[in-house]
Amino acid sequence: MSLVRQDAWNQDEDLLLAEVVLRHIREGSTQLSAFEEVGEKLSRTPAACGFRWNSSIRKKYDSAIQLAKKQRRDLKGKDFKESDVETSTKTSQKVNGTDDEQDLIESIEHVIAFLLNRKEELLNEQENTEEDVELLKEENQSLQLELRRLKEEYEFIKSDYQLMINVVERASKRKGEESFLK
Repeated sequence: MSLVRQDAWNQDEDLLLAEVVLRHIREGSTQLSAFEEVGEKLSRTPAACGFRWNSSIRKKYDSAIQLAKKQRRDLKGKDFKESDVETSTKTSQKVNGTDDEQDLIESIEHVIAFLLNRKEELLNEQENTEEDVELLKEENQSLQLELRRLKEEYEFIKSDYQLMINVVERASKRKGEESFLK
């Protein structure tokens, strides 16, 4: 029997995540703000959205990401064509540097989102572990009480058994003495 997690992602949520992230890339925004937007729509944390994006969705949309980055550069390029050639060249060089910086920022944001999500998972695991420990302590106490009760019962039965053996031996001895005397 396979259990479905209550917080499992469905295809519609994955699609929404991909669309919003790609739009943010095209518009020159950060992926973190995309994760925040999606998180708000889906009632999930930005870290969870970032983790989902980095762990499975991004791989499926690699060509779309490259296209979105190209569109972002093209949009920025159109703005520069209105300026003179020299300013355009300088600005284009700055934009290329900014793209590298933007990619670095996005990578750092991915790492941060991943780490925040991992922290959340570890805290949940720790909380679950602490609950499990408490349950096991309670079970242990219950079993110790039951063991103590069974030991007392065993000792009582053992003493009754010993008394019965003694009575049988005495009766057997008396019967032997009586037959000897006859």
